[in-house]
Amino acid sequence: MTVAILGPTASGKSTVAMAVARALGRTEIVAVDAFQVYRGMDIGTAKPSPADRAEVVHHCLDLVDPADDISVVDYRHAYDAAMVAIGERGHRALLVGGTGLYLRVAIDRLDPPGAWPAVRDALDAEPDTARLYERLRQLDPAGAAKMEPGNRRRVLRALEVCVGSGQPFSTFGPGLDAYPSNGVVQVGLRWRREALARRIEERFAALLDAGFPDEVRALAARPAGLSRTARQGIGYAELLDVIAGRATLAEATVQAVARTRRFATRQERWFRRDPRVHWVDVDDDPLAAVPTVIGALTACV
Repeated sequence: MTVAILGPTASGKSTVAMAVARALGRTEIVAVDAFQVYRGMDIGTAKPSPADRAEVVHHCLDLVDPADDISVVDYRHAYDAAMVAIGERGHRALLVGGTGLYLRVAIDRLDPPGAWPAVRDALDAEPDTARLYERLRQLDPAGAAKMEPGNRRRVLRALEVCVGSGQPFSTFGPGLDAYPSNGVVQVGLRWRREALARRIEERFAALLDAGFPDEVRALAARPAGLSRTARQGIGYAELLDVIAGRATLAEATVQAVARTRRFATRQERWFRRDPRVHWVDVDDDPLAAVPTVIGALTACV
């Protein structure tokens, strides 16, 4: 049996995971994050520090160059390889992350539809996300109803599948609405909305102090640049606007914090739909969840 720590961004998942791994030993962390997979995108994704990675083995980080795209299928291959390696060493696996789709595909063994790059490129030429969403609503009303109209990445992916396969995106696989028993204990960190909002604002300020603008500047200066997906990362998109002279740092900060709050709300909605999640209410210190996670992990042995 495996344990997963989940929750919205800035909820303290990595802090809890490191505390658990230190306390138990023989525990390896598997990141479930759609942007920590990119090499060089370290500060803005709050990637585990080199010291943490030296102390505890981490998996599914730095999988691809930021100039490349990565699919959820690619992620699952890396996840599967990590789980095999952890098992061969006789260690525990602790999953940590906030990318709900990656987590579901990994733990529920979902088979995502294929990719049609030419179709996606043609769709991406349309700058108006609202128009893309309206087209998706016409082709796949059920699929469109389950996503935010402004979530360009998800809308594009769903449209790519609809057009490329000729079938509605929502018809693939057993569906995300099924929650089968899978042997994974999921522990969710739940904050009061206003408390999480403060943490998000404080964390972004800390990222800026840690050199986030310099990181984005270095990535933008690379000959290969950033892939379409990588440049959509929260904070990265806004700081790229600063570099391009389209916004001030103050404006970018306001936009990034607001976007992070909206993203956290979407994450919470996603995870709340899963009845298998065991929620831990956190008032001010995420380490309060450590005993619950340790109890779940030790019960799995």
